Amino acid sequence: MKTKWIFLCAGFFAAGAGAEPLLTSWLTANAGVYAREYTNTANRTSGSSRTTWVGQTNVCYADVSEVSYSATMVYVHRSGLASYVMGPSLSPGGGVGTFWPQNQSDIAKIPRTPVVKSGTKQYVPAGLSGIFVNGVATFNSLDGKAWDGSGLVGSQHFKTNYFWFSNAPVNESYNFDYGLAHQTPGGVYHAHQQPLALRYQLGDHASYNTVTKNYSEDTNAVTAHSPIIGWALDGYPIYGPYGYSVATNANSGVRRMVSGYVIRDGTGGTDNVATNRSIIPAWYARFRQDIPGNGSAPYTTTASISRPTTNASSAAYPRGIFAQDYEYQGDLGATQGVTTNFDLDVYNGRTCVTPEYPTGTYAYFITLDSSGNAAYPYVFGFEFYGAENGASGVTISEPVTTNFTGGANTALKLTTTATTTNSTISIVWSATEGGTYAVETTANFSMWTTNNSGIAAVMNSGTVTVASTSNGFYRVRRTALATYEQ
Repeated sequence: MKTKWIFLCAGFFAAGAGAEPLLTSWLTANAGVYAREYTNTANRTSGSSRTTWVGQTNVCYADVSEVSYSATMVYVHRSGLASYVMGPSLSPGGGVGTFWPQNQSDIAKIPRTPVVKSGTKQYVPAGLSGIFVNGVATFNSLDGKAWDGSGLVGSQHFKTNYFWFSNAPVNESYNFDYGLAHQTPGGVYHAHQQPLALRYQLGDHASYNTVTKNYSEDTNAVTAHSPIIGWALDGYPIYGPYGYSVATNANSGVRRMVSGYVIRDGTGGTDNVATNRSIIPAWYARFRQDIPGNGSAPYTTTASISRPTTNASSAAYPRGIFAQDYEYQGDLGATQGVTTNFDLDVYNGRTCVTPEYPTGTYAYFITLDSSGNAAYPYVFGFEFYGAENGASGVTISEPVTTNFTGGANTALKLTTTATTTNSTISIVWSATEGGTYAVETTANFSMWTTNNSGIAAVMNSGTVTVASTSNGFYRVRRTALATYEQ
């Protein structure tokens, strides 16, 4: 029997600009599923997640819900919540945390044509500094705390009366979930380092243990260049940790990109920050000169506040907890791009060819050490390479073309070839979680007869086996959608 299926789509893909990486790199496969959270360690162990939790009393969709563009900007509608299961959100003692990720219901914009910032660069801001391709925010390396001579004080990003600023991946590691992200008191879910669970979703040399629910770096040999995992507010792409061995040669093999920063432990030409506690690194001294209002006076590497000691009695301040515990190798006589030295510049990127940019681009790279652990500066240095022309929390005030719709408007389409026997037809389609669907048949496309109804989506998939009819034409239609938070 000859059959044909017609599927009514809730969204579309614009062909005119489809090849542009800034439009095509967004994670859209899971755009029709709810965000989920493990609310405590026991629930993570058992695999029991929830679609609502403290601070998130209504369901909302994960990842990105729309991507549109104008002549100069790409606009990303996002909840800021991931489609992998987030959490749990823990306190310093390992108990349930006091704040939780929340739907941001945000629109962010990224410039389509990034511009190299000449002269004084722009510092990577506190808070959102880029968007990962699942719509989750990327932050700079800092947790907002600075050493004031007697302890750590909060809300001190880049203030020039302090010299030692603590790194979030070290100081806040207790609160990161297995995807290596956490949230602010206001519920902004974000990562200061590699988004490991996202990398697994993208196939970027990461593994997942279904028993422990743990993500880890794959132990097999690296065979592929990392994909784009995000976009900085200056419009340049953020890649995972693996790039071409020679920046300008796509045939040079693939390897881990080596950070330009090394710990100040007295080896490799560095000084020892444990004894030079009143010395800041040259890269940071130059940065202080660039801070607005700081003038253009010659920079100094002398700090007026000494770093806390790192001996056994001061275990709370291990070497590496402060950004200023690292030196940039370019200030030590090493040359960027030489494989025995380092790959990435002071901004944590390089000009190179990539699979998406075969003729070259500037790109940031996630940094790991040889053991697969996060390595400073993690995503960005203290300054952007380009001009920061992107932002979050924007309102679209210009004509745009929609390139992708997800969430409640996720496109309805066949996901496997329909299986036909003499008496039945099995159909599987992409659905929207919370949706209810009906299968209808027709012989003439003017009158449709309901064959099956009340079919509830399971996550973002719908499936049904219906009786074959002589009509020969079928369609799937969404008939209802559960209430959700936009």
